[in-house]
Amino acid sequence: AARSASADAGPAAAREPSGVTSAARAMRFKTQFNGYSLAFSPFFEGRLAVTTSQNFGIIGNGQQYVLEMAPNGALVEVARFETADGLYDCCWSEANENVLVSASGDGSVKVWDVNAPPMANPLRSFEEHTHEVYAVHWNQVKRDVFLSASWDDTVKLWSLDQAPPSATKPNAPGSLRTFAEHAYCVYAAVWSPQHADVFATASGDCTLKIWDVRHPHSTLTIPAHEYEILTCDWNKYNDCVIATGGVDKTVKMWDVRNPSRPLATVRGHQYAVRRVKCSPHAENIVYTASYDMTIGMFDWKVAASGAATDPAVRRWGHHTEFAVGLDCSCLREGLLGSCGWDEMAYVWPASGEPMAGGPMGMGPGPGGGPPPPR
Repeated sequence: AARSASADAGPAAAREPSGVTSAARAMRFKTQFNGYSLAFSPFFEGRLAVTTSQNFGIIGNGQQYVLEMAPNGALVEVARFETADGLYDCCWSEANENVLVSASGDGSVKVWDVNAPPMANPLRSFEEHTHEVYAVHWNQVKRDVFLSASWDDTVKLWSLDQAPPSATKPNAPGSLRTFAEHAYCVYAAVWSPQHADVFATASGDCTLKIWDVRHPHSTLTIPAHEYEILTCDWNKYNDCVIATGGVDKTVKMWDVRNPSRPLATVRGHQYAVRRVKCSPHAENIVYTASYDMTIGMFDWKVAASGAATDPAVRRWGHHTEFAVGLDCSCLREGLLGSCGWDEMAYVWPASGEPMAGGPMGMGPGPGGGPPPPR
């Protein structure tokens, strides 16, 4: 059973700075559909996006929420985009504070403008993938490109400003390139935070691949887990270290310079690890979201040391269904967000408890009213 954050806190709790303790409160929001992903804005510290799908993403519609943290301690809806198919992931543009991208179950990649009128959205709908798009990620260094990863076993490179190589007109829609070396669904594609041309992919074929867009093929393939790999993320302090998580319930840390064995294997979940995030404020901390309905905070260097010490720093059990969405704010130190199949999104400081917040926000729909004015 999941333990509370206070029960797990120990000497290691000080390893993740808690600068938001007095500046942030726990907040929660009830979505109409099942949550799939959550992403903090890289421009506004009080803004986040939550992606949801009806009927657990199996069949039905999708909703892309944009939420803001209100002074009264509530998460309030400021925009919501409806889609005919479920949505599985989202990411914010690194070039325009009002633009975000959603990954859709119909194989499309939707681009939204929070400030544009309803009839202007989506700004774009890229429709090249032949199966569900499961992940999207924007380049933090070369800020005019982003990636999409799909169940059609491919990853595609996109730009809102560049035309594809075969285009005959400027700004013609279409992907710039397709990466097709995985043998099964690609569940994650994540740019390196330090290198503009490097990204990593995690696949159901049990491999982690490293790519450089300047090269024709992947530069490294690591058979990282014995079962499907569902997630990966780069360490923000060491450009050679990357985390993976998957069906085998573990998180593994890899050094791409010596990929023959993991730097560390972190155990602490009872079911698959659906999402892993490396802390933007502490080199040794990774956060996880799991199908065991818990969010974890682990010190992977404790696991790497081989000591008998438990690498778990904290563990939260606020979700009542699969925990699938997770993010760490890069603007507010120690601020976390999660969402799950229980139709709940939470934002809270890592030093506190997600359930200790103020009033619960709720969007329009059953039991909800119109969003508050901006």
